[in-house]
Amino acid sequence: MNKKEINEIKKNFSEECGFFTVGQVVQAFVDAEKNIKYKSNDLFAALPQDESELILAILKKTLSGTYGKNLKEYAFPKDAYLEGGMQPFMYELVKSRFTDQEKVDAFLNSIVEKMQYVSTYAVFSAFCTYSVLKKTKNDELTDDAESEFDYCFIITAVCPVDLRYDGLIFSDEQEAIVKKTTADRIVGMPSDGFLFPVFSDRQPDINGVLVYSKNANKPNTSVVDDLLGCEFVLSFKNEKETFRAILGNVVGDELDYDMITTVNDKIGELVDKSAHETEPATVGAQELKTILWESGVSQEKLEHVSKVFENTMGENKLTAVNLIERKTVLSTSSITVNIGKDAQDKVRCEKIDGQRCLIISLDDPEVSVNGMPTNVK
Repeated sequence: MNKKEINEIKKNFSEECGFFTVGQVVQAFVDAEKNIKYKSNDLFAALPQDESELILAILKKTLSGTYGKNLKEYAFPKDAYLEGGMQPFMYELVKSRFTDQEKVDAFLNSIVEKMQYVSTYAVFSAFCTYSVLKKTKNDELTDDAESEFDYCFIITAVCPVDLRYDGLIFSDEQEAIVKKTTADRIVGMPSDGFLFPVFSDRQPDINGVLVYSKNANKPNTSVVDDLLGCEFVLSFKNEKETFRAILGNVVGDELDYDMITTVNDKIGELVDKSAHETEPATVGAQELKTILWESGVSQEKLEHVSKVFENTMGENKLTAVNLIERKTVLSTSSITVNIGKDAQDKVRCEKIDGQRCLIISLDDPEVSVNGMPTNVK
């Protein structure tokens, strides 16, 4: 699935769309001891409107975020296709359209048994159908706008449930401000989710699953590894840390302020150029070698790029958007300076009288300290 295909499903994920329908909806509540305290399997159209609208919003949220960061597609490994594997199980689940309660129960049990979660949570899963309309070679809908086929999929959201005591409330019965004596379990927006099968080349692809993580820095790896049976790849945070390690191993003593900011700018340019592409820009050994060459790294250092990259990443590549810094941060044990992207050229590091110094050019005569204006003499 690429950005365009995700956006197509997300755009049409609505009751107002005449080519999208929701069939059965499965709901469950799981306590901290991994007990399913409640479950239901209802026809979406039979649910109260205010309830169905909230469920639809929750499910749609699992299609949000940055592709390559919050949203990642995973291919099922070979062993996932074996008898009892997750791929044939999910495929049969889609074919059942959630009408086979035994399969639904097995699905919920699998989530509870295999997924790790720190507290209580709710599960929402729906069987959906999207009628795929014909498009021209220019990616425009044909005049007759006929449906070519139905894309049937299951979308699942896992939502944290928080226990809230609201303290003081106004009681209509007592007509007074009183202390709330009961607690409510409030279902939040999803922290994790997945869609199967993926929508690739505007066709269903049963060989992959799209996974959503609200926290790209700390994704719930058990969803990918244990529940879905796929192989988790580096998280947003891990990709950045891995890239820093590769850069340090390759460049070594040539790393300085100008080198680091230039490399960051070059990767930012790569991301900007691919902004309208369907696939996110990636950085492999060859791309990194080009970036470092354009940043002034010596030929001697460049000769080590391929080996260092392969030893760290194997045949995998890094997602470019996960590597860039939107601002430059200079820090020591007691000083931290945040530098905006448009001010990088106003900062330099120099040695003055044998002492390493940070020099900042101040074009603006107005300088504030702790929010108060001061004069720089």
